[in-house]
Amino acid sequence: MRIGTVGNGAMAEALGQHWVRAGHEVMVGGRDPGRAAAVAARIGADSGSLEEASKYGEVVLLALPAEVAVEVLTELELAPGTTLIDCTNAFDHRDFTLAVAAMAESISQAVPHVRVVKAFNLAADAVWRDAPQSFEGAALGVPICADDPAAADLVGTLVRDLGYVPVPAGTLARASLLEATAALAVGIWVTGGDVRTLFPPKAAAFGSTPPTG
Repeated sequence: MRIGTVGNGAMAEALGQHWVRAGHEVMVGGRDPGRAAAVAARIGADSGSLEEASKYGEVVLLALPAEVAVEVLTELELAPGTTLIDCTNAFDHRDFTLAVAAMAESISQAVPHVRVVKAFNLAADAVWRDAPQSFEGAALGVPICADDPAAADLVGTLVRDLGYVPVPAGTLARASLLEATAALAVGIWVTGGDVRTLFPPKAAAFGSTPPTG
């Protein structure tokens, strides 16, 4: 498939390199033509402007800082039905609280004619760059939130291209939970905690029935 990246930073490069290796056509888009071209050359992709990358294919990776994402997207002319992958995290790095309560939903409201999918926001670019990795013998699971099942399946394919496992996480209304999870996890990590110890296996945590209240 054809994939454009709106942004030419670490996430665009980390994910884009694997998609190129998997046989997809990728265009790295940026405001700075030189930087976009340099990233594209490193991963074997094409390069272009943000506008060109946003129109390049059926999938667009939103790889911009969260604080400018909505503004930039409203300036672009994304084709109706485009699958837009939102990997942003809009949290305040001073105290790791959410600066935007529901980033993916805000994006969906700004560009309602595209299919927004929340994915790839729970790990730093190094985890994607060094894929595939196993953690304690298990492949990394990548939660996906989307309202459109076909768009979710498309992104699931791109997750598997990294050697990781797509994990259906519900509709876009649940994407804010992924965003809050990222803020919580990073806040714990930077203070020396280990997030992995917070989540025991399902059987140990809930038995056969999840808690309801």
